[in-house]
Amino acid sequence: MAGRSNVGKSSLLNWLFRRSMARVAKAPGKTRALSFYLVNGSQYLVDLPGYGYAKVERRLREEWGRELGRYLATEERLAGVVSLIDIRHGPTALDLELLRFLVEVDRPVEIVLTKADKEPRGRRRTMQIKVQRDLGLATPPLAVSVKTGEGRAELLRRIEQLATAWRERQQGE
Repeated sequence: MAGRSNVGKSSLLNWLFRRSMARVAKAPGKTRALSFYLVNGSQYLVDLPGYGYAKVERRLREEWGRELGRYLATEERLAGVVSLIDIRHGPTALDLELLRFLVEVDRPVEIVLTKADKEPRGRRRTMQIKVQRDLGLATPPLAVSVKTGEGRAELLRRIEQLATAWRERQQGE
């Protein structure tokens, strides 16, 4: 799970797996290391530190960036990245930078728009189409809401598809 600070990564993890796995804080920028969660006895989901949090010292932000870049580029067991974007704001420059990097290092990515409940249905659909167009996606990204439950089953299915595709690539090598 990747995304800017305060996009709802930790809340989304807890909601997806219906248990309190990740610590949720009111203030953004609390996840400061890679957090590994065993989700089905054989696979891990990794909660990455949020990026773009201004109140963290610049040196620490740069260190996080190097650590995250190294992990995303070299971890052989990484099946893909679920990139979370706040539906109210759309992709930020940092989101676009991450997506360019993931394409560069040939990592599968699933774009997910969080906090869908905070937008009326019409605007939600407009944002999905805008993000699809802006990012050159084949289909509109999934919109999810931790509060209403919207998109949970579909997101779990897409995460499983990333894992299945990874296993198939491993068997082909």
